[in-house]
Amino acid sequence: MSRAPVVVACDLDRTLIYSAAALRLQGDDRDAPDLLVAEVYGGVPISFTTRASEGLLVSLAAAAHLVPVTTRTVAQYQRVRLPGVRPTHAVTTNGGALLVDGVPDLDWRRRLDARVAEECAPLAQVEALLTDAHWSTWTLSVKVAEDLFVYAVVDRAEMPETAVADLAARCDELGWTVSVQGRKVYCVPSPVTKAAALEEVRARTGADLVLAAGDSLLDQAMLEVADHAFRPAHGELHDLGWTASHLTVTDADGVLAGEELLRRMSAVVADAARAPAPVSA
Repeated sequence: MSRAPVVVACDLDRTLIYSAAALRLQGDDRDAPDLLVAEVYGGVPISFTTRASEGLLVSLAAAAHLVPVTTRTVAQYQRVRLPGVRPTHAVTTNGGALLVDGVPDLDWRRRLDARVAEECAPLAQVEALLTDAHWSTWTLSVKVAEDLFVYAVVDRAEMPETAVADLAARCDELGWTVSVQGRKVYCVPSPVTKAAALEEVRARTGADLVLAAGDSLLDQAMLEVADHAFRPAHGELHDLGWTASHLTVTDADGVLAGEELLRRMSAVVADAARAPAPVSA
């Protein structure tokens, strides 16, 4: 009996790819890993991965359905170049968009919009929380992502420690969730999750084994629904000390954690391939 496919869902920023500020390279510069450019914006390289990760990505994509899963919008995702990988499925906009061969699935978005309209306060009401006089004192800009969620780019040094908790409490009453990633504070409708989109990919591919990796609160539910979960030793979940019985945490942090995640996930996929195939009744 043939095996069902394996899905490997990976967050991008600070999981697979890293900005210069997030690389966390330590030790002598001569010992730094070889880096590949994973994203160019305005003619400038802004995201990177290691040279070793290139081969790991290629082999992992050959053995499993590698699914990028990101909070980025479709346009922001399309700037990313994972070496040697052309995913058949990708999840962007924190689960708001499901791409099939690079094209957004309109039926998925229609179903999601219906849930958001029924269960959550309007986007404009939440956007107003980030643009009022209180938040404007430490907010550099506020942006709406694909008419689905909103985020603020903030000055973390000026933002009070209680600001995010206060915002999260107000958003919870409105059916929205809050997450902080670097200088960005995200407000997202509760039904818009990476986990829900990953479950859709599981159903469409018929996968009986799902691996997932991520570093932020917006990744937590996705990690919880996966059969094997992985996170780097940095990021929002690491700072919170989040753990689970099926979770593996890297030894390394920064860009080397991204490489380690690929090695660890590849080992799990290889073990699954060596296991005896199920026998039909």
